[in-house]
Amino acid sequence: MAETRPKKILDVLRKTYTIPKWIMASEQPFATLILTIISQNTADKNTSRAFENLSRKFGITPEVLANANRREIEECLRVAGLYRNKARAIKQVSKTILRRYKGNMKPILSLPVEEARRLLMQFPGVGPKTADVVLLFCAKRMTIPVDTHVDRVSKRLGLVPATGNYETVRNALQSIFDPQEFRQVHVLLILHGRKCCKARNPLCRECPISMFCASRRLQDRND
Repeated sequence: MAETRPKKILDVLRKTYTIPKWIMASEQPFATLILTIISQNTADKNTSRAFENLSRKFGITPEVLANANRREIEECLRVAGLYRNKARAIKQVSKTILRRYKGNMKPILSLPVEEARRLLMQFPGVGPKTADVVLLFCAKRMTIPVDTHVDRVSKRLGLVPATGNYETVRNALQSIFDPQEFRQVHVLLILHGRKCCKARNPLCRECPISMFCASRRLQDRND
């Protein structure tokens, strides 16, 4: 059977980008949850700095962060922006996990994926993307987190509806890729969005998958 266009796109992206090993091997649910909260609307470099600050100051456990002084958490997160909101969310989510689950997220992550998503999204500061990141990378559950890069690239490629919301894009991607590819799909679309298919001034002439791109074909017809 001939390869489909999505499969060809994924094959080219695999050959173009190297996925950092630590991304594919993440297995600490609470630390991943906190890191993803910090990363919201924040560049990777500043996310890493804020997470390192928090780790050095307190350690990343529900017990420690639930009882930490919020102003001190804010100072750790200041470099990441929106630090007051994020510090508040981190304290609240830590308290919730400590109170309801005795600091252990495994009971949540062992549930059916949609039920686990629903429970995670009840936590302060946790939206669908954060929930899906934790489920995909820490519980190996079959879901595709949709961040701004995944959303933009998949729409430009014509893989998903151009006006689709988070759930529409997520479900569309999950319908065209095999579950064992979900991690790679998520990471490779992010890498391509950062390095080539940028929000402003995308590098279309340098794009390794331009031959598969619906947006590029439309642009060529209009030139």
